[in-house]
Amino acid sequence: MSKNTSTKRDRVRPPSQDSETLVRFAELLKLRGLAEATQSEYLRFARKLLERLQCDPTAVTEEQLRAHLLRLKEEHGYSPSSMRTAVAAMRALFGLHLGRGWKLFDLVRAPSEHKLPMVLTREEVARLFSVVREERFRVFFRFVYATGLRLFEALQLQVEDLREPDRVRVRAGKGRKDRYVPLPPAMLHELRRFWLTHRNPKWIFPAVGRGWREKPACRARLGTIDEPMGQSSVQHCMKIARASARLPEGTCTHTLRHSYATHLLEEGVSIRLISAYLGHTSLETTLIYTHLTAVNEASARAAISRLLPPDNLEPPAAAVPVPR
Repeated sequence: MSKNTSTKRDRVRPPSQDSETLVRFAELLKLRGLAEATQSEYLRFARKLLERLQCDPTAVTEEQLRAHLLRLKEEHGYSPSSMRTAVAAMRALFGLHLGRGWKLFDLVRAPSEHKLPMVLTREEVARLFSVVREERFRVFFRFVYATGLRLFEALQLQVEDLREPDRVRVRAGKGRKDRYVPLPPAMLHELRRFWLTHRNPKWIFPAVGRGWREKPACRARLGTIDEPMGQSSVQHCMKIARASARLPEGTCTHTLRHSYATHLLEEGVSIRLISAYLGHTSLETTLIYTHLTAVNEASARAAISRLLPPDNLEPPAAAVPVPR
């Protein structure tokens, strides 16, 4: 487990025990329309600071906050992404909510890491599907690869999102935006066949709960469950499947999304279309996949070779030494 991973020790106190300042801060985050996950993370970072200092946010000084952020970076080894979230949370609490015009927020920088995402080959994707025995997970993973959806987007798939035969509605994706993504006919058939196993009127992938295989009553109740399958169960299944299929370390459900984009690019699909399918706000985000496709690399090398016109001159008597 990485040092910046949330643990039980991070859950310092329940919301009911928050100070009045934090309660108002939570209300501000809701009024700002931030995503629920973002609100939760901002409050978690705020509670972590206050638990350490044992005081109300109004009593925290700029020097104390500076020391806290430095501690997160150097002692706890927070990644640039986690540091950006921590700084954003502190800026929202002390700058936006409490009106502290501290210079610290303009000085702290956490550069982004420009790492290429992991991508599976088509053979590895097929091998992954072949080792997943439980139908709900196998269909789910195939759906993610067939559409390129994010994990939370795929889990939110509802019956009414499949009304059109050739595309699926992505409900409240990143940035709370809806979009449509092409859906292969074979995938639609799989989803409909899987839905017949539970007939839930709302969810394609409903939560099942523990021990549902052994309890007939639980299986019969699948049609009445009002929440989708959990992320943790999907991630746990992927972890087991990765080992069984002997896939590279770090393979996760999101890897299927990266593989979807890369394989589409290899098939000659427009980068702009891929960007729209993935729900990217900027084309720059999608361009990273041009560095991952072997087909593009081979095509580029062939094109570069064609740029140089043929040399029709006779070679010199003595070989020209190659500079070192």
